[in-house]
Parts: sequence; C-alpha cells; structure tokens
Amino acid sequence: METLACHLMRVLFVCMGNICRSPTAEAAFREALEQEGLTAAVDVDSAGLGRWHLGDPPDPRMRAAGERDGLAIDGRARLVRPDDFETFDVVLAMDRSNHEQLLALAPDAEAREKVRLFRDFDAEANAPDTPDPYYEGNFDEVVAIARRGAAGLLEHLRPQLERTR
Repeated sequence: METLACHLMRVLFVCMGNICRSPTAEAAFREALEQEGLTAAVDVDSAGLGRWHLGDPPDPRMRAAGERDGLAIDGRARLVRPDDFETFDVVLAMDRSNHEQLLALAPDAEAREKVRLFRDFDAEANAPDTPDPYYEGNFDEVVAIARRGAAGLLEHLRPQLERTR
C-alpha cells in the first residue's frame, strides 16, 4: 500500500451484489474523507462479485437506513473487473467469502496484498464479516458498521493520505 506523493489513493469496497454493504461502506468512507477535507486525495468506488443487480441502484431498504442516519448511499451496481487489481491500492471485502473470491480473482501476489477485510478496521468488530442485510434485514446495523469501519480505515490510511495533500 505504498503511495507516491503525487499518487491519488484509490479504494474499492466489494460485496456480493454491490447494492447493500459495499455502497454503504463507500458512502461512509466518502463522508469520513469529506469531514477531514481529504476527498481530493482519494478515489472511492464499490463493486460486486455477482451479476444479479448489475446497473441497479442500492437496495431501497439500505438507502432508507442511510437516510435515517444522514448517510446518502447512491451509485449503480457493477462487477469487480480484472483491472481493478491494478487500478486500486486497497480492495476491501465485506466478508470472508468475498475475501476468498477476491484472492482467487487477483492475478498475482501483489494484487492479493491489496485485499483486506473491511471489518479489520472496525474497532468494535465482534466478527470478521459485515453482515448481509439483504437477507438479515439489519440495515441500520450495517450503516453503523460502515461508519466505524470507514473511520478506522481513514485512520489507517491517514499517513499516506497526508503525503498526497
């Protein structure tokens, strides 16, 4: 995860369908960056591993949970692409299954080094996986997890981001 002073940091959040967890984490990280005045230093995106929702906006239940907590969740679902491993500096999986799939898709050891679990950055994590609200219905909990994870990720990346200002 070394960056050069002139390098724009790029962060990708990944879940199964790219309509619940990953766009929420993307929105929470954008919000954290904005609050710290670091939006110009980072390009943020999200993607999915499955084709079910390609081109769809985030799940309406997820968007409603975000709105209840003041978090605007938007975008359109897309698939993880092979070039994402070249383009992005950090690829964050929402759960262990996503993590394993991303490692299998990564073209080489350098690409695999970029893949991490999102909950690794959640100081209050009691499990490695971000729960999937699509099936579990715990949309508000996922918003809270996304905000904590985004804050932890920002603190982890801050030294690199400060060099790009």
